[in-house]
Amino acid sequence: MASYTLDDIRAAAEAKYGATEINFGDDVCRLLNPLRLPKEKRTELLAIQDQLDGEDADQEAVLGQAIRLVAESQPAANKLLKAVGSDLAILAEIFETYGKGTQVGEA
Repeated sequence: MASYTLDDIRAAAEAKYGATEINFGDDVCRLLNPLRLPKEKRTELLAIQDQLDGEDADQEAVLGQAIRLVAESQPAANKLLKAVGSDLAILAEIFETYGKGTQVGEA
């Protein structure tokens, strides 16, 4: 019979559903996998993704909102967004990288 500790399960979950880390300068912003977010934040993330598909969406604002939502730390998210500035291409690439990192863990 196989036996596992809760720590074993936590380590496996972290390996499979871990955060996407964005390093910039001496700082790091950890973007949490949607499965690691509380239910209300997961619901909000789905709504934000729907907004991105809208024709009149302010993509810079919506992507910034998404990054703030999934970031482990609001100060780190704010630092990241300040470092990016209003470069929509960089924001889109961050969100795309985040999305690729979370696809493995999606049910």
